[in-house]
Amino acid sequence: MKYKCKYNSPLGKITMLSDGDYLTNLWIKGQPEVFGEFKEKEDLKIFNKAKKWLDEYFQGKEPKVEVPIKFEGTEFRKEVWNILLEIPYGKTTTYGEIAKKIAEKKQIKTMSAQAIGGAVGHNPISIIVPCHRVLGTDGRLTGYAGGISLKVALLNIEKIQVE
Repeated sequence: MKYKCKYNSPLGKITMLSDGDYLTNLWIKGQPEVFGEFKEKEDLKIFNKAKKWLDEYFQGKEPKVEVPIKFEGTEFRKEVWNILLEIPYGKTTTYGEIAKKIAEKKQIKTMSAQAIGGAVGHNPISIIVPCHRVLGTDGRLTGYAGGISLKVALLNIEKIQVE
């Protein structure tokens, strides 16, 4: 059984999904949604933790709450999403830097930054898994599932200056 919960953020309505123990999806209005049968259940412990995390985040603080998450996707995508979790609050990285990390881990010469971009673009747990902290070469803003303006707003919350 999957559960669904809504959260009103300063940037729009956020929808979260859980299997009851882990957060499996989180998207903000304007991002692609997951469809299916979900039971509305606002009071799950996992949703309460995620709401507390989001409260802290939208207050401009680095969240201290641990939110148990579970990725559902290919092994490659999970590998990329786990690297996203390593990006510190208030910092950014590039698709190329993530590609280098994956190449080193796999002990291969190179990894396509475009392949990384595809995996980042399918991140199922937006904001908490900080795909908004990934920039293009030379710090350029690149695509974001909710649009560039949402990406900029999230970066601004973390006091990350973008051009």
